[in-house]
Formats: sequence, structure tokens, C-alpha cells
Amino acid sequence: MLQKVDIFDTTLRDGAQAEGISFSVEDKLKIAKALDKLGVAYIEGGNPFSNPKDLEFFERTKSIKFENAKLVAFGSTRRRDIAVDQDKNILSMLSAQTPAVAIFGKSWDFHVEKIIRTSLEENLRMIKETVAFFKEKGKEIIYDAEHFFDGYKANPGYAMKTLEAAFEAGADCLVLCDTNGACFPQEVYDIVKAVKKAFDVKIGIHAHNDCGMAVANSIMAFGAGAEHIQGTFTGIGERCGNANLSTIIPNLQLKKKVSCIPEENLKSLTFTARKISEIANVTLNERDPYVGNSAFAHKGGMHIDGVCKDSSSFEHIDPNLVGNKRRFLMSEVAGRKTILEKIKAINPAIDKDSMETENIIQKLKELEHEGYQFEGAESSFELIVRKQLGKYKPFFELEKFQLMTEQPITSGASASALIKVAVDGKSEITAAEGQGPVHALDKALRKALEVFYPELKDVHLTDFKVRVIDSNKATAAKVRVLIESTDGETVWTTVGVSTDIIEASWIALVDSIEYKLLKELEKKIEVYL
Repeated sequence: MLQKVDIFDTTLRDGAQAEGISFSVEDKLKIAKALDKLGVAYIEGGNPFSNPKDLEFFERTKSIKFENAKLVAFGSTRRRDIAVDQDKNILSMLSAQTPAVAIFGKSWDFHVEKIIRTSLEENLRMIKETVAFFKEKGKEIIYDAEHFFDGYKANPGYAMKTLEAAFEAGADCLVLCDTNGACFPQEVYDIVKAVKKAFDVKIGIHAHNDCGMAVANSIMAFGAGAEHIQGTFTGIGERCGNANLSTIIPNLQLKKKVSCIPEENLKSLTFTARKISEIANVTLNERDPYVGNSAFAHKGGMHIDGVCKDSSSFEHIDPNLVGNKRRFLMSEVAGRKTILEKIKAINPAIDKDSMETENIIQKLKELEHEGYQFEGAESSFELIVRKQLGKYKPFFELEKFQLMTEQPITSGASASALIKVAVDGKSEITAAEGQGPVHALDKALRKALEVFYPELKDVHLTDFKVRVIDSNKATAAKVRVLIESTDGETVWTTVGVSTDIIEASWIALVDSIEYKLLKELEKKIEVYL
């Protein structure tokens, strides 16, 4: 690697401002450890002055040794007309005892005069005195020039003066923020180029995604000389989000040969993105570049044929480089070759012209005629193939189940499920409440099976889709149910079809559990061998 870029992750601060995101202290600690393990340079933990949660986070991190990352406390410059050493925000940042601090100040004259309502001169003093205060305390200073691009376009002279104030006070890095996410890539390039020429110090970029250009703007800033890039993992953040680091890192590291994280850690990228999404309780966008489940998924027969001959024909990188994997989707346009490839993945010795192969293909045709669709439900497909090949043994037997729906009064639950299962001749009966019958069934089934299979404690549903197949039959129509599940590391999808939505859900639910148990069994066999 000829160049190095500092990756500054602000998932715990800027990412936490996303709609629907609420990190507990434990969540923040887990994410911080995952980011440190991946190898980012900086982890912004939050603003210790803003809330007790961030204060506790910084207190608890004092006993944690980070191997790769520097922890960063975030806060504003001192308030107007107050001494820097009397500002509670400044003192709380100092109490966090982090090796680095990120200080944001105003760059746009409009914000200075109309939003924080002070003079342009006082704003410059606020920046300079705050940076100098922390520099005297031995801190590494990352100065975030808020609204810099809008400020530069409105009044370039004053915007540059704000950077000059931070630079003269000793800031180690000047970060240019596209806070409104309104800039176009060429604008970012030109402005970063001008700043880089004016200041002999590390320049950074902090881009928001309001125009859908945060990643492109970050890459253009790098091209103009930026050596420090801020963003969040999976791009979560206020409004439309922040620059997505799980896209930026491989773009720079694989395409531009720039060191962002330790090279050996790049294979952990997909796992880390999924883990952080899981902790944040958000569904990872499956169409995200590099780390999404669809990033290396092929559906068209010609595409699949090309990839089988030479993967570079329809893949821009080897998915293994980022810890992802290639997928051939089952569909009406995928062709016979896709089915054969998937069968061979389960039984490499099978002959394409064998009776077993023909039986599997015939079975799939019958199921598709019934309404099954295996595109995006490859886990159910694998179970079907295993059953046809005699490589399947049920992990449990359902003895009975009972569902009750009710009008919630206090608990909020709208359904209850009673389930009795048997494993190796031993029975377990249990009940659970849920938000609807499928939720109740899922909870009751896993609760009963966890007695025999503790690994199921990590499994839960992340998505549930229902589609009416033949709507012209009204209430007698068949429905197709897709269930997406995760154990925090991998994601799999199963399918069920029936005229009864509960039965269709049950089929997909059982497949989901059995697929997880099958994969756990395979892991144990691999370890044994």
C-alpha cells in the first residue's frame, strides 16, 4: 500500500442520530469493540455532555484497551461570551480522558450570525481558544468545520478564516463537513483541493447523504488530497444518513490500493457490517455494495454462465476479499445450470444426467407449480435437495400445537401458542405470547427447542413477507410466506406455501430452524475431522 487514509467511525455518535436508532451503553461497547477489531483508526464515542448514557460509556471504556483505534470524545467549541475553562461542555469532554477529541465549530457566516447569534469575530475566538485549550492538555485535535462547503460557497474568505483559527491553535486535522449533504462531487473536489493547498496539515472529509452522494464525495475528497475520512458503518445517520464506510473502505483499499484498515482484516468487513446492524437492530440493506446479500447474487442465465466460466465477467471483485460470497439465484430465468451448480455444492459427486438429478429437478418443478419460489429462499431449496438425496434427518418432531388469538388488555400480546415437540424420544411442551400468531409460534418453538439445542438462543426473525399467489380465488387463495432469520453472523431465508397463512408460516419457520441446526451440525463435523 503506497498511501494511508485514517478511517474515523462516527456510528456511535452521528449514527445514533438516525431515526429508529437507540443504542444502549452495552450496544455502544459491543460496536466499539467490533470496530476496533476491524482496525479503524478512530472511534467517536459520543458527546459526554449531551446525555448520561455517553458519560457512562466513556467511564466504562477507561478500563478497555483498544488494539487499533483511538477513542474520541465529541463536542462543540466553547459557547459565546464564556471562558473556555468555565464551559461545562468543554470540561465534560476533558473528563472523558480520551487521547483525541473532535471539536466542531461554525464555518458558515449565516450560521454564526443567525443560528448561534454571535459575531464573526467572536466565533473565530471560540474556535481558536477551544482548540488551544485541548492542545495544552496534550490532546490530539480533530477540528470538524461544520457546514464548511455551504459556508465556503457563501463566503469563502470567512470559511477559510475559521480553518485558519483552528490551524493556528494547533489542530492536527481539519475536517471539512458537508453537513447538509448538498454538495456535488466536483464541488467537493475543487474546495478540498483549495483547502489542501492553503494549509500544511491533514485534511479530512465528513459527508452526509442527502443527495445520495456521500460515498462519491468522500472518494472525490480523497482524490483532492484528503487523508482522513469520516462516516458510519452501513451509512446510518441523521436524515438520509452518513457516508457508508463499508463501501468506502473496500473502494479505496481494493480499487485505489490505499490502506484503510489492516489488509488481513478486510475479510471481516461483511461480518462486521452485519454484526453492527444486528446490534443496532436495523436490517442491513441487502443491495449494499460489497457487504449486501445481493452484492454478488446472479439471476440471469447468461450472467451465471459467464461467472462460472470466469467470475470477472460479471463480478468487479472476488467476494471472498470482503468476506462475502457468490450466490446463484433460483428463478425462471436462471436455467438448468444453476440448479446443477447448487446440487453439486451439496453433493459434488453427483452426475448431471443421473436419475437423482432428474428427480430433484422434477420435484422443484412440482413445487414451483404449487406456488413455491426459491429466489431469495435458498435455504429451503437446500433442504429440499438434501431430502431428495437422502442427506437429511429431521432434528425434531412436532407432536402438537395450539394457537389462541386474543384482544390484548395489558400485556400487548395478541396471540398465544402452545407447542409440544420431541427430540430423540424426549418431549418438551411450552407456551409463549407474541404480537400475532406467527410471532407466538416462533417464540414457542424456539423456547421448546432451546432445551435440546442451546445454539437457537441467538436466532431470531428479521423479516416476514406474505404474498397472495392467486388473488382471483379471494379467501381461498394460496399465500407464499418468506421468513428471513439471523444468528447475528449470517442471514438465511426460507419459504412456505399454503392456502392457510399459518401453515405456510409454519413451513417456513421449521425450515429456518432446521437450516440453522444443519449448519451447526456441519461445523461440528468439520471440527471433528
